[in-house]
Parts: sequence; structure tokens; C-alpha cells
Amino acid sequence: MKSYGQFCPVAKAAELFCERWTPLIVRDLAFGASRFSELQRGVPLMSPTLLSRRLKQLVAEGVVERRRSATGKSWTYHLTPAGVEFVPLVETLGVWGQRWSRRQLAEGEIDLGLLLWTLERSVKANAFGKERSVIHLHFSDQPSGKDRWWFVNHKDECELCLEDPGYDVDLYLTCNLPDMIYLVRGDLTLTTAMSTDRLDVMGTSPAKKKLADWLNLSPLSQIKSNLPEAAAV
Repeated sequence: MKSYGQFCPVAKAAELFCERWTPLIVRDLAFGASRFSELQRGVPLMSPTLLSRRLKQLVAEGVVERRRSATGKSWTYHLTPAGVEFVPLVETLGVWGQRWSRRQLAEGEIDLGLLLWTLERSVKANAFGKERSVIHLHFSDQPSGKDRWWFVNHKDECELCLEDPGYDVDLYLTCNLPDMIYLVRGDLTLTTAMSTDRLDVMGTSPAKKKLADWLNLSPLSQIKSNLPEAAAV
């Protein structure tokens, strides 16, 4: 970590927290990611070597704790009390980003893997009840092999599948990738997406009524942008 060369506590905290990727690692740990592979999915542009080094730094600083997994064959990572105190800072960054950051997606921000990771960890798996339910998501703008995904919801857990799991599908969703990102981020409402055919939803009426519950969008998605361009999304 680079030092500001100051004894000021703001500088000392910024040396750690403002290091590139650190807020995103804290974000994902706060959301429940604990395995190295899970953390990698949240920062797909960060090399495994750099992620490993950053985690070691955070452990050394007392922000993250490393524990043996239940099997004893690997490690898991968790925020310490000091790390938990960083979480409100991450949430505040998210609020500011919703209000003041550019809303139109740049080409490098249209990330399929990150969107799928966001959905898999945030959806409400029991929104359709206790029985198994399946959501088929088709991206109309993605190449074959990356265009169809299945979310299998069972016993309060959601599993993402690249191949058809063989179960009956409750809802079929079709849209392009940018629009799904706008929807998850809160720039496009579910009602608007469906009424303007930016999101096609096929399934039974009861299942359609539970879609919003299943998506379980972040509270940040409810924060409106203060930028005029947001209306053009």
C-alpha cells in the first residue's frame, strides 16, 4: 500500500480503504461471499494473484479474517469488526454512485458474468414458494453458449445453470444484456421494461406476479439519479 506520509487518521484509513479494489472486496464480503472463487466473480478484471495479495494485506491489517472451510481443505474470508465498520462507507459510495455517476453504460461496463453473479447472490429463491422453481433467462444480444441461463430455486437457495437442468420452467425472460443491467441497477423499472417490450416475460399469471419479489432488487435501485441523462436510459 502506498502511504500518504501523514499521521492524520483520515489519511491512514484512506491508505487502506482507497486502495484499488478494496471497496469492492469489502462490498462482496458484506453481501455474503466468503470463498476465493466467489470473490473472484465479484471482481472479474482483478487477477487472482492480485486478489490473493490484497486479501493477505487486509488480513494483516485486521480488516479480514481467514478461516478454515468446513471441509478443512480450503480457506474462507470474513470481515472482522474493523472490516464491518467499512460497510457503511461502501453503502454511502453506492448511494452517491446512484445519484451522481454517469448512467449510460460504457462498452467495458457491460459485463455478463458480473450481472449473473449479482443475480445469483441477490434473488429471493423462495419467492415462488417452497417447491422448486426455475427461471429461464435469455439474452437476445449474446452469442450461442452465453445467451441462455437457468436459475433453479430450491430450499431458499438459487443455483445458476448454463445448461438446461431438465425441470419445468416457471418463467421465461427475454431481454438484451444492457437492459437487464439497467433493470438490476434501478435505471429501468420492471413495469417500464415489460410495457415497452424491453423485457418479455412468459409464464403463468401467479409466477409473473412474483417476478419482482424474486428479483429482490437492492435498496440502492430505489435511489433516483440526479443527472438529466438518466431519463434517456
